[in-house]
Amino acid sequence: MHGMTGFRFVHAADLHLDTPFQGIAAPAPAVAEALRDASLQAWENLVDLTLDQQAAFLLLAGDTYDGAERGIRAQLRFARGLERLGRQGVRVFIVDGNHDPQAQGWSAVRVWPSNVTVFGHERVAVAAVDREGRRLADVYGISYERRDVTENLALRFPRAAEAPAEPGVLRVGLLHCNVGANADHLPYSPCSVADLSAAAVDYWALGHVHKRQVLHASQPAAAYPGNLQGRSAKPSETGAKGALVVEVNDGVVGNISFHACDAARFEVLSVDITDCPDLPMLAERLLDASAGLQAEASGRHLVVRAILSGRGPVHAHLRRPDVVGALLDDLRERSAGTEPLLWWESLRDTTRSPLDRGQIRGRGDFSAELLRQSEELAADPQALEATFAGLAAQLPQRRLPASLRQLAPAERLQVLADAESLALDLLSREDEP
Repeated sequence: MHGMTGFRFVHAADLHLDTPFQGIAAPAPAVAEALRDASLQAWENLVDLTLDQQAAFLLLAGDTYDGAERGIRAQLRFARGLERLGRQGVRVFIVDGNHDPQAQGWSAVRVWPSNVTVFGHERVAVAAVDREGRRLADVYGISYERRDVTENLALRFPRAAEAPAEPGVLRVGLLHCNVGANADHLPYSPCSVADLSAAAVDYWALGHVHKRQVLHASQPAAAYPGNLQGRSAKPSETGAKGALVVEVNDGVVGNISFHACDAARFEVLSVDITDCPDLPMLAERLLDASAGLQAEASGRHLVVRAILSGRGPVHAHLRRPDVVGALLDDLRERSAGTEPLLWWESLRDTTRSPLDRGQIRGRGDFSAELLRQSEELAADPQALEATFAGLAAQLPQRRLPASLRQLAPAERLQVLADAESLALDLLSREDEP
């Protein structure tokens, strides 16, 4: 593979084994049942990936289970996978997170296989990884005792003076935490990138945040692999889900690559109605777009949330009572029996009626003046920038996301166009059937 000086390891987190899919059980029990195995299949896929990569070890950074109940089916499947890795000499290191803290929940596993290390919650412990008489890595970790851990556990990891670097030996920190106050996740074990950098750790294997991200590429590297299997159409749950494969040479982290392990995938599909003449054509357009997602999903089950946008004549039809619901039923009916599964989770209408800008301009009213000012701003980049700067100064910082304070010129134009469109809509008070 890499000879004596190089090796690979796999980093995964947030398996949430055997959890029900949100919002599907009630409208479609058969779909929910088909999807229920997805997290367990994703675990099998992770074991396969670890073996295929000839990884020296596998890191699991918390929330292996979704709650204290820890279903027996999930525990048995998990244990079998650990044994399969052990037979091939692969070490596994586990910390427990806020969903599966050590003081809560019944565990069917009393004796872990010899290849498995589950870190306790009392203190940061260390375990060495050896191969053919040579130390490859030291893995440091600490679990949650209870769900609501608000202490910054990153500060408990050793500093350079306590764990000096040894040539060719990788130091790994395994931690379930919220770095940088990610607002999408509860602030359990909150810490900063600076806290991580201050520890004697070369690679931070993090868990808790479900959106995959490499926070720091090196010295130290720090990454969230995201959850192993998506569970809803929330932004942090959509798209490919899996694990990170990390290459190490002479104790130094090299390439970090993502590998999909999910058995079902959640996607948000946006379809523009602008040039769509009627509802049958819109249904075809939605089905065509879903076919593209199915191709990308490569044989996985697919759950789709569709969002309709844009301006066009079909907007008036969509505004009629029960039309959106009937369109959703039609999509579900036409996709029924698809293998692998295609389930339309929801259909959201954000479309607007067509606007005749020429007619508005000629009216000489408030709408015409609004349109004139908007067009003047769009034609004058400096005036537009000054307008945004003035708004940023007026609004309280907490009400204005950082992204809006750092818009590129093209993005400012898009925000202006969206604001103009919304304002004209509100002023028009359209009377539609």
